[in-house]
Amino acid sequence: MPAKATAARGIYDILLENAILDPETLDTAVEEAKAEGLRLEKYLVEKKLIKGDDMALALSSYLKMPPITLSHFTPSDMVKGLIPREFMAKRLVIPIASVGKYMTVALGDPFDLMTIDELQIMSGKEVTAVVVAEHEVEQVLTRIFAQDSQGLDMEELMRDDSDVEVLDDSEEDQSLDEMLESAEGAPVIRMVNMMLVEALRTDASDIHIEPMEKTVRLRYRIDGKLIERPGPPKSLQNAVTSRVKIMADLNIAERRVPQDGRTHIKALGKAVDLRISILPTVFGEKIVIRTLDKTKLLGGVDNLGLDDVSLKAFKYALSQPNGIVLVTGPTGSGKTMTLYSCLQDLNQPDTNIITCEDPVEFQIPGLNQVQINSDVGLTFAAALRSILRQDPDKILVGELRDYETSHIAIEAALTGHMVLATLHTNNAPQAVTRLIDMKIEPFMLGACLILAQAQRLYRRLCSACKTPVKLTPEILKANNIEPDFFDEYTVFGPKGCPRCGGKGYKGRGAAMEVLLVTPKIREAILRSATATELMELGRENGMLSLKEAGLARVKEGITSLEAALEVTGGG
Repeated sequence: MPAKATAARGIYDILLENAILDPETLDTAVEEAKAEGLRLEKYLVEKKLIKGDDMALALSSYLKMPPITLSHFTPSDMVKGLIPREFMAKRLVIPIASVGKYMTVALGDPFDLMTIDELQIMSGKEVTAVVVAEHEVEQVLTRIFAQDSQGLDMEELMRDDSDVEVLDDSEEDQSLDEMLESAEGAPVIRMVNMMLVEALRTDASDIHIEPMEKTVRLRYRIDGKLIERPGPPKSLQNAVTSRVKIMADLNIAERRVPQDGRTHIKALGKAVDLRISILPTVFGEKIVIRTLDKTKLLGGVDNLGLDDVSLKAFKYALSQPNGIVLVTGPTGSGKTMTLYSCLQDLNQPDTNIITCEDPVEFQIPGLNQVQINSDVGLTFAAALRSILRQDPDKILVGELRDYETSHIAIEAALTGHMVLATLHTNNAPQAVTRLIDMKIEPFMLGACLILAQAQRLYRRLCSACKTPVKLTPEILKANNIEPDFFDEYTVFGPKGCPRCGGKGYKGRGAAMEVLLVTPKIREAILRSATATELMELGRENGMLSLKEAGLARVKEGITSLEAALEVTGGG
């Protein structure tokens, strides 16, 4: 990230123009802050390279927010009661004044736009933020809490279940919006609700609530990266865990074994499924909540962002009456989204589609979805056997894990059914060799395989702040890229702005390697060709490798070279 002036006047320019830092110190700080995973503003103050007041003035100038000082300020009880104490401490926010439908707050982190949004939801007021040095906010909060030492009564919190609604699938979804508007909600319930709302606002795929020895760590997985946020107090750890268990209809008393559950909520105007996993650790139960937002379903293969050759290959494969299509990649690479996009195109009134999944991630109208449950004997293989007696046209298999499941899926494809399945391999050709390693006969696989695909999720550059960058010959050489590969193209990199939370990236896309089985490739499969040979035959047919697909997105300005290579490799 360059420290020199750019077209948009940034914080770095302000620090240099006002001679608060010299260019060399600032350049060094930029690199060290990046290495430590800290925002530059926080790093400079923590390392005492500049004063907190100087940083507050620079931020206020950059964000065009008025700066104030809180050295002799204490909010009145009326204003203080507008925001829960836990929220003030967690987000470093202090209410300054409230008149009618307007409220003014002091923010320690002026880039935290989510806090402003959540305050507006909680208070029903229009919130205006002012910039204050972070250390001043902490000092005022310390004073407030020292004056008001009345802590939260854990026993009372555990007894207070007035806002807890235990749901089953036949009942209506519970509404977080309604809970947030209720001023009488229990503090723990409000705390969990705020975690969920923040996850949905930031498009986080997972929420991690992790007990440490003396603290509770809260992290959100945003665009594939874990971002840490202030966690709940250690004293509320068991209460938070119990609240999550109640939502998922899990056993509150059981703390010795893992538990899994799911629930449905409505928040921010959309319905969201939550998949909840509880894992006992030495310091308590770790919680991971996966958010499954149906509005993110892409709607068809046209929306997958494929190149022309790959898109035609996919459409051809899905138009076939029978055969098998394999979608491969590591965990968390978006395979389920790709398969659901395929099913959206195949989901017609005259088509019987049955899926067997572990777990069922999205419940889609028109599909017959089977939840695998190995504890009662409903394995992938057992489900597939039963599915074949249900007169299916299209079958989705969540994962080909073993020989038995793979063999039944191949037989289904050979007997007139279209089968879509996932597999864990590094690239598309390895899907073939992996199944052969699992003792699937090459003549069976060659007869029914239509297409094998591999994919990775790359981080998309924030469209509001992406900035042109110059690639050095050393970077290109180190990653085996031709020196003239990006000639005549503008390559962009991350910068960071309030819209993307200072990360420079917002959202993710898929880079795909699509191997369409041609007669030559079918012949190679029959003679058990290596993955390298299959790759060469695919490239002769116009297939892009994962790395090439990622670099194509760099040329298009959708992602940075660094983000493309971190998921596709530089080899």
